[in-house]
Amino acid sequence: MEVIPAIDLLDGQCVRLYQGDYQRSEVFGENPVEMARRWEGEGATRLHLVDLDGAKQGKPANHSAIASIVKAVSIPVQVGGGLRDRAGIAQLLNLGVQRAIVGTIAVENPELVEELCQEFPDQIVVGIDARNGQVATRGWLETSQVSAIELAKKMEDIGAAAIIYTDIHRDGTLAGPNLEALRELSRAIALPIIASGGVSSLTDLLSLLALESQGVCGAIVGRALYTGDIDLAEAVRAVGQGRWQDVPPDSGFSTFA
Repeated sequence: MEVIPAIDLLDGQCVRLYQGDYQRSEVFGENPVEMARRWEGEGATRLHLVDLDGAKQGKPANHSAIASIVKAVSIPVQVGGGLRDRAGIAQLLNLGVQRAIVGTIAVENPELVEELCQEFPDQIVVGIDARNGQVATRGWLETSQVSAIELAKKMEDIGAAAIIYTDIHRDGTLAGPNLEALRELSRAIALPIIASGGVSSLTDLLSLLALESQGVCGAIVGRALYTGDIDLAEAVRAVGQGRWQDVPPDSGFSTFA
């Protein structure tokens, strides 16, 4: 299973929000590039960047920081936040970002997501951010009437590369991942699932590792890395860095690497 450090960008700084609340942000670093290099040096094989300004504004806002990070590291970078049209996504991928994460448009414009999946195969990942089982959109500021499982099934049908599932009530809280929701989601779809939200300890990562055979192939870790509750190098050694291209073809879910 892949342990994926999160770098959340707000006003050019590395921050963490509490349950997605922009008013409850905490700065953990003023140099995102330095942070990216640190995580790569400690064994990360992928970075997860979130453009929080972009998520709020509805268009990418941290291109400079993202481009600098992509140039500074040799590992793949995936980015989400404010990606709501083709131009913004194409621009991001042209920077060298490996995969673009869409969320709001998966709910509001699934036809566009289908077109993007066809144009950029294996590069479009759908972020499903759930609040009480319902999908939140527009930087988590709004909650839709669409269930997380319903959206995941639809995105699987139109060719998404993977699903990143975030339980908003767990995000930034160090309360542990929502294992039951992940199990339910893994039973509903055959796509690779990346867990996000609430991972607070090595024990949490080992709990997620137990779901790897069901399709939970990665875990995004944020606050716990910055507070020191999780040591990335130790986590990498403990759970391994399973690569999605190594998944056996008869395992029941697609590869994501």
